[in-house]
Amino acid sequence: MSFPISCAPAVQSTFNKGVALLHSFQYQEAEQTFTEVAQQDPKCAIAYWGKAMSLYHQLWDWPGADTLKEGLEDMRQAQKLRAQTDRERMYIVAAGVFFQDNANLSRATRVKAYSDWMGRVFTKYPDDVNAGALYALSLITLQGKKADELANRKQAIDVLNKLMAVAPDNPGVVHYLIHASDTPELASQGLAAARRYAKIAPDSSHALHMPSHIFVRLGLWREAIDSNIAAAAAAAKTTQAGQGDASYQFHAMDFLDYAYLQSGQVAKARALVDELKNVAGASAEDIADNQANFAARNAFELHQWKEAAALAVPDVKGGWQDTTYFVRAIGAARGGDVAGAQDNLAKYKEAIAAQRGKVYGVSSSASIGQQEAEAWVDYAEGKKAEAVKLMRAAVVAEASEGVDSLSTPAREMLGDLLMEMKKPREALVEYKAALEESPNRFDALYGAARAAQLSGSAETARKYYAKLVEICGDGADRPELQEARTELAKQ
Repeated sequence: MSFPISCAPAVQSTFNKGVALLHSFQYQEAEQTFTEVAQQDPKCAIAYWGKAMSLYHQLWDWPGADTLKEGLEDMRQAQKLRAQTDRERMYIVAAGVFFQDNANLSRATRVKAYSDWMGRVFTKYPDDVNAGALYALSLITLQGKKADELANRKQAIDVLNKLMAVAPDNPGVVHYLIHASDTPELASQGLAAARRYAKIAPDSSHALHMPSHIFVRLGLWREAIDSNIAAAAAAAKTTQAGQGDASYQFHAMDFLDYAYLQSGQVAKARALVDELKNVAGASAEDIADNQANFAARNAFELHQWKEAAALAVPDVKGGWQDTTYFVRAIGAARGGDVAGAQDNLAKYKEAIAAQRGKVYGVSSSASIGQQEAEAWVDYAEGKKAEAVKLMRAAVVAEASEGVDSLSTPAREMLGDLLMEMKKPREALVEYKAALEESPNRFDALYGAARAAQLSGSAETARKYYAKLVEICGDGADRPELQEARTELAKQ
């Protein structure tokens, strides 16, 4: 990968390394590398562009006031040094409009201004692969209505596919193609890139992890597991070397836990909760938060409602107990504890209210979760019609927002609700639809098999039982698999 610059020839390879790290979201290591370039060539203006861009964690989080100020200082230094080429000066202007000194600018305005400028860079220099890749990333970062976001993703995919034809080993092109395709509608378009990325940047924990976003969307659990085992190990190594932080390993383990559950590997999923204590560089609070989230997901996905209702609430900063209260509320509701369900629902709403506005990227997905929890509480209270109405509203809202890749889809929950109400034919319709958007989810396949069986459609039931057995390897230990094998043996 090459990013030609007008600085001293001796720093070119180091600068290329910095850009490659930036493309793989290894931000801390990228910033260290660009700092090294600036030290080796104090007149290298574009090195300060790299330092500033290492502070803008697109798709991850929003820079705080101090970070914006730091980026602004980098950009002022870059402008002061004045790059020797028009191309480099345009890159610096693009970053400068994002980090500009204007407290009244909204997040959306900064992001859009940067994207527009990167579009100008790529228009003027259409053979600049890195400009095209960064422009495509900026398109994915733009926020708006789902239709607008989908259009931006498609535009990014079009740009990246053309770049892939001429630069198949550029980590930004491959990485951003995966991000652009990370939706149920587009996931198949990112599969080739997913299977290529780790080979391009084998030392990057994020590069090893990122393909699993596509693998999870497509229900390719074995590949998702392998991807995240490697990513977690690489993340630990990078953190121990002082070039990363615990978030990379936590993120890989998050996806690993989900993939273990979907492939029926209960013991391995549960073991991860304890393994979180060994994450390199992690604070006690972050460990507690992740342990709580994993424990909640495990109980919920395994339909262990008594366990779910009794989950310990993590002693972490306000606003991060929402997942626990969500699962406790539904666990209590499905276990018939109406008072417990009502109490935990109230606490869930309080946790969501505390979190909203404090965390970058929080969307109406919280409202969807609230509808789901309220639906189950209504059901526990005997208000079945209201429960179905609320859950269908959650399905509609989720369709508008997009199905999260690591959570139980609302439509699958609607299938579960209809099964509880002894309506297997209606439930089967919902399970089928859920599997279209989230292929190969364990509970949706099992639910569809049971719903078909209870509806008198033995052949359809066999199809889903067979698929369930197929996606689970030899290490699978969920008890539902024995039921599936027993049904398949009846032929």
